[in-house]
Amino acid sequence: MTFQQPQTLKSIANLIQAEFIGAEDFPIYGTNEIHRVKEGEIVFVNNQKYYDKAINSDATIILIDKKVEVPEGKVLLISDDPFRDFNLINTHFTKPNPFISELHNLEVGENSHIHSSVIIGNDIKIGKNCIIYPNVVLGDRTQIGDNCIIQSNTVLGGDAFYYRKLDGEYDRMISVGNVILEDNVEIGNNCCIDRGVTDSTIIKKGSKLDNLIQIGHDTVLGKRTLIASGALIAGCCIIEEDVTIWGQVAMASGKRIGKGAIILGKTGVNKDLEGGKTYFGQLAEEFRDYLKKEIKIKNLK
Repeated sequence: MTFQQPQTLKSIANLIQAEFIGAEDFPIYGTNEIHRVKEGEIVFVNNQKYYDKAINSDATIILIDKKVEVPEGKVLLISDDPFRDFNLINTHFTKPNPFISELHNLEVGENSHIHSSVIIGNDIKIGKNCIIYPNVVLGDRTQIGDNCIIQSNTVLGGDAFYYRKLDGEYDRMISVGNVILEDNVEIGNNCCIDRGVTDSTIIKKGSKLDNLIQIGHDTVLGKRTLIASGALIAGCCIIEEDVTIWGQVAMASGKRIGKGAIILGKTGVNKDLEGGKTYFGQLAEEFRDYLKKEIKIKNLK
């Protein structure tokens, strides 16, 4: 999430009542998660297992639960609960009005048609020549390019499925990111595309999605991705361009699929996959290897 106006290390420390280490006027431009964070942004870490990853990331402001050494040019915010305070920062700089009845900052391009039953959040941008069918929900900050089609009952911009366990209960990470559809994207009926936690879930130009598809937070679908019905793609995945994903594929979080890969129906993806190959199986493997294995098993009978 990018702040509307730059903040300082001292102003953020005052907001969350935290100690800070670094120049009080050190500039802060926003927040982000570890896989997307950039210079000038805050990343949080509350597990020693991930200290090095956070400290050596592109983040220049580390929200952390103990004092540590950091490279030159980086600063610390010391908190007794970085998860809680990351939520506090994000909600402070985001409009907390998911059920507001009036529209704010809606932009619609020429020749776009939006059914009267569509629910439209705040700060929505819709390009030219789009068609949005009945009962679609557009969450806050959703951006839709030109020539897009969104079929009935699809939700763009639901919250991320992101929790920690605290005192025996689940504590939710609040989502303040958005969903971006680039030009010429088509989304089928009853799809759910979650917004990013602090950044964007992106469906790139020319991608086509069938019905009943789930896309998790902060996932990026490359240009001309084709996804058939029933596919389930977890958060933080990177799908490169010209990938085909057939029906009921299930993909674990944080996986990368290379350019031009084809994933056949009902495949389970639990690892990164190289581009230009075809995959199948309960745990994805090259289709040729899968067939060879099946032949060997049959020959044993």
